[in-house]
Amino acid sequence: MVLPRRRLKVLMTVMMVNLFIFILVSRHNSQDKNGRNKVHIPTKPFWTKLVPNQAYWNRQQQILDLQNNPILSANYRYINTTNIPDWLNDTDLTSDPCKPDLKVTTQVKDYNSLPGRFKDFLLYMRCRSYPLLVDQHHLCKDPPFLLLAVKSLAPHFDRRQAIRQSWGQAGILANRTVATVFLLGNATAVDYHPDLSEMLQFESTRHKDIVQWDYRDSFFNLTVKEVLFLDWIQARCPGAQYIFKGDDDVFVNTFRILDFLKGLSGPRARDLFVGDVITNAGPHRDKKVKYFIPESMYVGMYPPYAGGGGYLYSGDLAARLHNVSQQVALYPIDDVYTGMCLRKLGLAPEKHKGFRTFDIEEKYRSNPCAYKSLMLVHPRTPQEMIQIWAWLSNPKLNCQ
Repeated sequence: MVLPRRRLKVLMTVMMVNLFIFILVSRHNSQDKNGRNKVHIPTKPFWTKLVPNQAYWNRQQQILDLQNNPILSANYRYINTTNIPDWLNDTDLTSDPCKPDLKVTTQVKDYNSLPGRFKDFLLYMRCRSYPLLVDQHHLCKDPPFLLLAVKSLAPHFDRRQAIRQSWGQAGILANRTVATVFLLGNATAVDYHPDLSEMLQFESTRHKDIVQWDYRDSFFNLTVKEVLFLDWIQARCPGAQYIFKGDDDVFVNTFRILDFLKGLSGPRARDLFVGDVITNAGPHRDKKVKYFIPESMYVGMYPPYAGGGGYLYSGDLAARLHNVSQQVALYPIDDVYTGMCLRKLGLAPEKHKGFRTFDIEEKYRSNPCAYKSLMLVHPRTPQEMIQIWAWLSNPKLNCQ
């Protein structure tokens, strides 16, 4: 007798289920007999208790990681607030982040013995917003292919002018639009600088390429300049396709950079971040070194980072760096901080031999052809910048 089709389907389904159960039971019995591949039940909680790091920066980063992790933050949000560890409440999110954070005086164990630059940085470490004194709304009215962003100090008039006359010439270069902006803070009387505000105002009116914020322009605040520039670029120049960011004492072969960029496309163009990359580095513990960082402030190795003398990256990546920088605690060394932000994005800077932040051999420095294939050389005086640019701009230069 032929079974109706519907009953047949049911019978087949039951048989398949029984077969599957038989296989599972047989496999389980086999595993038990052999004593292998047994299912192990964890004896410890999957989430380990958060323990505060003793170094101040690391601890602040732990807090930021918690706040920006939806799973961990939800876990703490729904438990009794009295059970939240005190160290997770170190940061008062309701207070003004740009007022001195006096808590650090007790949270950093050797605060009183630290040099003044550390005290200043720690007191204002949470502040990421400062008033603009000078702005350039027009600068990227036509989005440039390449934006040259130069970190400078108020007294460095000669460096800025040399850059304008050489590698920082704005306009059309090699059929590409290039714009230049100089990034300044406030050279205050605290640092014994003369009042140059009127001269800066004249310079800004004359050249229309200066952006200045009202914060103390010190070495440790170069990271502040970095985050403020990332803010500025999203507000004023989000259409820039590529950005070079560097110091005002470097020579940049803009011709070579443009030649390098024209061959890029796809993911490499979007994720581009190239420079003179430093790997396997950590904080200096020698107090005599400019980059000295005490153990009370930071422990661990640095991520790969490009030397702050200058590096090149995409406008697309600039937007992502801007977003992720809010999740990385400010660190007093700006190029290391940028490396931290890249790591947070799951990226790493790419080393390029054309970036020579530690100069080239002395015997080649007066040879025009030595600069032909390079993108950046550090350091160079204003006079040397103009001279090298004249060499490279000479159509008769033959380096074959």
